[in-house]
Amino acid sequence: MPKRSKRSDNILEIAQAVVEAIASGEPLPKTPDGKDPLAVALGRRGGLKGGKARIAMLDEDGRKALARKAAKARWANRKD
Repeated sequence: MPKRSKRSDNILEIAQAVVEAIASGEPLPKTPDGKDPLAVALGRRGGLKGGKARIAMLDEDGRKALARKAAKARWANRKD
C-alpha cells in the first residue's frame, strides 16, 4: 500500500529534525498538514501499543464481548 504523504514516520528522523531546529534557533518544522511533529510522533507511539494494552486489561468475558461486537459489525455490512 503506498504511503499517503512524503513525510517520515521514523521517530528518530523527526527527533533529529526537531533537535537541529532547536539548536539553530529556527522555528520547529511542521508536517505538510501543519501538525507538530512531536505530537505526531507521540500519538503514533501511543497508537501502536494502545490496542494491545487495552486487550491485556480485559478479562475473558470482556474479550468475548468485544469479539462478538466486532463480528456483528463485520457481518452487518455484508451484501448478498
